[in-house]
Amino acid sequence: MKAEPFDLTQVRLHAGPFREAMRRDQTFLLQLEPDRLLHTFRVNAGLLSDAEPLGGWESPGAELRGHFLGHYLSACSLMYASTDDGRFKERADYIVAALARCQEALPAQGYNRGFLFASPESLFDRVDIRAPVWAPYYTLHKLIAGLTDAHLYCDNGQALEALEKLADWLRFRVERLPSERMQEALTMEEHGGISLALVNLYAVTGQPEHLELARAFKHEVFLEPLARGEDRLDRTHANGQIPKAIGAAREYELTGERRLRDAAEFFWQRVARRRSYAIGGNSDDEWFFPVERFAQHLSAVTCETCNTYNMLKLTRHVFAWEPTAEKMDYYERALVNHILGSQDPETGMMIYFAPLKPGHFKIYNTPDISFWCCTGTGIENHAKYGETIYFHDDVSLYVNLFIASELTWADKGLKLRQETQFPDSDSTRLTLRCDTPVTLALKIRNPAWALNISVAVNGRQETVQSSPGSYVTIEREWRDGDHVDVRLPMSLHLEELPGSPDTVAVLYGPVVLAGALGTENMPDVYLRDFFTRFTDVNTWPAPPVPALAGTAQEMISHIEPVDGCPLTFRTRDIGRPNDVELIPFYRLHHQRYNVYWQLLPDEELKTHAGA
Repeated sequence: MKAEPFDLTQVRLHAGPFREAMRRDQTFLLQLEPDRLLHTFRVNAGLLSDAEPLGGWESPGAELRGHFLGHYLSACSLMYASTDDGRFKERADYIVAALARCQEALPAQGYNRGFLFASPESLFDRVDIRAPVWAPYYTLHKLIAGLTDAHLYCDNGQALEALEKLADWLRFRVERLPSERMQEALTMEEHGGISLALVNLYAVTGQPEHLELARAFKHEVFLEPLARGEDRLDRTHANGQIPKAIGAAREYELTGERRLRDAAEFFWQRVARRRSYAIGGNSDDEWFFPVERFAQHLSAVTCETCNTYNMLKLTRHVFAWEPTAEKMDYYERALVNHILGSQDPETGMMIYFAPLKPGHFKIYNTPDISFWCCTGTGIENHAKYGETIYFHDDVSLYVNLFIASELTWADKGLKLRQETQFPDSDSTRLTLRCDTPVTLALKIRNPAWALNISVAVNGRQETVQSSPGSYVTIEREWRDGDHVDVRLPMSLHLEELPGSPDTVAVLYGPVVLAGALGTENMPDVYLRDFFTRFTDVNTWPAPPVPALAGTAQEMISHIEPVDGCPLTFRTRDIGRPNDVELIPFYRLHHQRYNVYWQLLPDEELKTHAGA
């Protein structure tokens, strides 16, 4: 690994949109009652529970019940590491202790020793015989990940004990199946993250049997073509595949098996560069589609948020192997637009899909009914914004993201404070504090969107030896109080929908701008009824969306900033039938919007106006 991330405990967020999102997430986490989350685990173990059951995907009749508890354990553990707020450690410790009691009680209910789950063990039997079932290995991987995070971030030894017993149970099941039967079983359910969860357990324990167990869940039908540089992702379940690539990446780091790195890197390139929309998300109705068909896939169910959560994880791995600005440009695009834009600023609730259907709107979970997969990854997303801002090697410090924060690098006796209002402003200041001078190469990302970056050290302008899409390196002996001022000029630019040069998104720097289209004929944006499918809401009629007239260059020259409103623009004389206001997609909530605009050539203007 050429670069490594800092631990979450070493980074603290300061005032800005990311810390605001984190605080809303804290409120939601503390509103949730652990005993309600534990209810189905206790019932399954024959233990008394007088808690009110949760609804939605966590309801007692849902086969995915229990998955959210794993997310919740991870989120509380990550939040504790990110804030040092003991309330989150208390909750994680309480849940781990309760799960341990369930694990001890489950054999009396006829289950095999070590089993720990909120549903009967028979769900896994159905996987083995390829019978219909709702993703028990998906649910199990969330529980393993939550217990692992509780051990790593909350120093909870009981979590590791429960994990090792659970792994023994899982090994007992897997060893009964021939490898061919195991591979066949893996084709039928969303299991992708279980290999990653088990590889991470091996990283903690170092026990070879845990690595072998993880390898039993490697889906070779997925990995082999990728390792050869073949993209066979069309019509595959997107978030069923991304965690498999992360598992391969993590196993490569622990074993050095090169084909796994090849598979993970090729997958990242294909998805991040060819299969993603402007906001950084991917997929339509959860599935990958042929790349030449983007124009047919601007729907109400594009961009499942879980996918981007996992693509950011994968990006961290491939960046560590070969640090490039291209990877962090993608990371920033997805984090700022999709992840930051996935949280309702009024309630702290999360979206499942980020719709790109013209004139559609965002739909949010509710506090005690929904519990979608993207609610679970959502509460984790907003707990760990500090994890990628900075990376390092022995002699270098990478500044990857422009987020107000403070880094403590104890090994170097160094603190770095980043002061910025990005993306509302185009500048950031880095101030270093150190008791003794530190020789260090400071590497600051020069994004592809910043054409004329400027850097000043202690007020003196530096000659920048970099180009957009690289890193500016300043190597020197740093003294206490040294500061670096960086200006990253942002400008308007267009990005074509792949394969459709007449359909474009508008961006300002890395920020995707969406047209604010009002609230005409909108339903309730909170999906309160578990039995209401997204497709029911997604077919809700949308009013006509304006088109934009002229060439791409004409468009840019007719989009003007709105005075006194950061990141707010308005089209002038190019909207048909009317001009529109453009604001950041991540800020646009509770109204209809449009991201991709149809460009009308001159000969079509009269026809469009007449219609």
